Amino acid sequence: MSSFGKRVVFFVFTFFACTAVSAQPRSRTSFNKDWKFFLGDAARAKEASFDDSRWRVLNLPHDWSIEGSFDEKNPAKPEGGGLPTGIAWYRKTFAVPASSSSKNIVIEFDGIYRDSEVWVNGKYLGKRPNGYISFAYDITSCLKFGQPNTIAVRVDNSLQPNSRWYSGSGIYRNVWLTTTSNVAVDHWGTFITTPEVSQASATVNLAVKLKNTGSNSGSVKVNSIVYGPNGAKIAEVVSSGVSLKDKVISLTQTLRVKEPKLWSTDNPHQYKAVTRVYTGKKLLDEYVTSFGIRYFKFDAATGFSLNGKSLKILGVCNHHDLGALGAAFNTRAAERQLEILKEMGCNAIRTAHNPPAPELLDLCDKMGFLVMDESFDMWRKKKTSQDYHKDFPEWHKADLEDMVKRDRNHPSIILWSIGNEIREQFDSTGIAITRDLVRIVKNLDTSRPVMSALTETVAEKNFMYQAGVLDLYGLNYNHKLYKDFPKNYPGQKFLATETTSALQTRGFYDTPPDTIRRWPRNGKTKLTEGNSEIAVSSYDNVSAYWGSTHEETWKEVKKYPHVSGLFVWTGFDYLGEPIPYPWPARSSYFGIIDLAGFPKNAYYMYKSEWTNTPVLHLLPHWNWTAGKSVDVWAYYNNADEVELFLNGRSLGSKKKEGEDLHVEWKVNYEPGILKAISRKNGKVILTREVKTAGAPSKIELSADRNTIQADGKDLSFITVRILDAEGNLVPDADNLVKFNMTGNGFIAGVDNGYQASMESFKTPYRKAFKGMCLAIIQSKEKSGEINLQASSEGLQPMSITIKSK
Repeated sequence: MSSFGKRVVFFVFTFFACTAVSAQPRSRTSFNKDWKFFLGDAARAKEASFDDSRWRVLNLPHDWSIEGSFDEKNPAKPEGGGLPTGIAWYRKTFAVPASSSSKNIVIEFDGIYRDSEVWVNGKYLGKRPNGYISFAYDITSCLKFGQPNTIAVRVDNSLQPNSRWYSGSGIYRNVWLTTTSNVAVDHWGTFITTPEVSQASATVNLAVKLKNTGSNSGSVKVNSIVYGPNGAKIAEVVSSGVSLKDKVISLTQTLRVKEPKLWSTDNPHQYKAVTRVYTGKKLLDEYVTSFGIRYFKFDAATGFSLNGKSLKILGVCNHHDLGALGAAFNTRAAERQLEILKEMGCNAIRTAHNPPAPELLDLCDKMGFLVMDESFDMWRKKKTSQDYHKDFPEWHKADLEDMVKRDRNHPSIILWSIGNEIREQFDSTGIAITRDLVRIVKNLDTSRPVMSALTETVAEKNFMYQAGVLDLYGLNYNHKLYKDFPKNYPGQKFLATETTSALQTRGFYDTPPDTIRRWPRNGKTKLTEGNSEIAVSSYDNVSAYWGSTHEETWKEVKKYPHVSGLFVWTGFDYLGEPIPYPWPARSSYFGIIDLAGFPKNAYYMYKSEWTNTPVLHLLPHWNWTAGKSVDVWAYYNNADEVELFLNGRSLGSKKKEGEDLHVEWKVNYEPGILKAISRKNGKVILTREVKTAGAPSKIELSADRNTIQADGKDLSFITVRILDAEGNLVPDADNLVKFNMTGNGFIAGVDNGYQASMESFKTPYRKAFKGMCLAIIQSKEKSGEINLQASSEGLQPMSITIKSK
């Protein structure tokens, strides 16, 4: 049996920052503040003496593209979001105390898009072309201790197009400065597996790699302690006499955890291991690893199980951008996305199509999401003229190794993906490259399956499959083939790695949904283009030619136990790839949730199917032309039937028959109140009403959180709704809403979810789209109140206060 069928457990690796005081052997501090930025090239900026006094001062993470204006002529093209790219420089002056002259100093970059080059005090450290990979440089030999030092970073995102979606530009993830003793745990220096897990106990194997960067000899003692989810010490192991004769020292420690609390999607219990390195009684290093204990299995007949219990993977694919914030990573923004998905019933994330920010994986560990961690969107064969195919031959090994070493201890990760829709699957070169990449992964981690998201459905024609080393068959789309997969691929484990590509625009209803329509291959047909709108029906009846509607695919996944699960394309709309629409469309239509974080109608279909939370969702809005025949849908669960009323008159009860996922009525419109009641055994479960709205009258503001941290990073997302005098959402309102801020915060971004809006994300105003828009408030590093005022001509203004502490 392969290792994936055995009980195996994986551990989360998370560095914990320490305050830089002399009593502590390891310091990992944020290096994000007070950088100088210049958009453009400056050949001498690498020199320490260069004058950057006129450069802009900012804090990282930073995405300069999101600050620009939309333009079809920008080199990234609409597929790249239609925003500017180019070349830019970042510089920072910093001091390292003289007391650290005997220490080892490393700078860590979580991600720079792209082609980054780094200098410290004019000394060249290196280049990383890959814009998504995390990497580090040892800068000890470059430093002047007790004196000012200068770091310079050149970022080149000028060669375009290099992505099929919005990439962002700049140092768009966190940067860290880590100080250690000359003998310490190495960068990404632990790996923990548990070959045996039961209700009674779990065996913990902790592999530790030490680095010896000085002239140290003799030996050290390595002591590791495991703490439980409640913080209590539960296991300890000591390795004495560990020789320092080599520069890199590897050892393995074994511990036993009694009655482990298993990590799961419902109960994501986490433990903590603290590894300390001593010479005599002197503490040289302290390294903290948080982790979770669990085991899983993929089976060709029964699909996926977690901790011995069958579990359908209910996942979404997500790109890395955070809407109006662009690619600049923000932990709270990512957490909000996961909260919205969790409420829908989602339990898995595919990091499409690149390694994510490490904090996203920390959130998945904490919140209980399974993760398919993906490395590449292309190998040697290009998808755009300037993409990673040019760097793959030289850099694929280092990039893939760094991804696995960084991420291999996260309990959330259950799959390594070596590629998405790779073009080498169609020719014989795919055999050797597939074997090479799988070997690279398994040299570092044999505890998880390795797979790729494939599109070629005929085994004899798929050269990546013919390599014979993929542990699962991951298929994109082709939902009609799920039924016969066991017959066509006997004994093969199966996962629907990418599905659906259905098209919706929140709040827009353009055609009766009585037939399913596919966007044609030639792309010539416009679904809707009028009244300055490029939008598509919010009914689930339109998809790209390669995909399906949400309901079509979910029915197939739900029906067959051999289908381990699915990853819907996509959870959220994302910047770029506005297929099938022409400019001014500049972001995708595929999301279950729009770019602002507002759910589309499909969200409630999934919630009704993926959760036990009572659901009754009624659509569409109720503002139409008198006499128009309107298709009314209801998604529901936990009930036998739904009865529909119009102005108090019953229009009949409907129940889902067979594989139905919703009920529907054709209703001749008249203004008033449309009401739905769901019942089970005659008892009312839920009631929902949709009312005809009058003219816009006032603004409503609501915050996802009314209290945030005064750390300069935390966010409050303010939903703006345009209401009539009776408090009903006006479904076609497009009022221009102006924002004014006072207090200890600022507007980090604005949005309305409309895929073809040309308004900047960074202005203090936004037009409502279908009655709604969004303001994102970011704290400053000072506690107090933040007040946001929203006004619009002819409407009652509104304000909201957020506490920052």
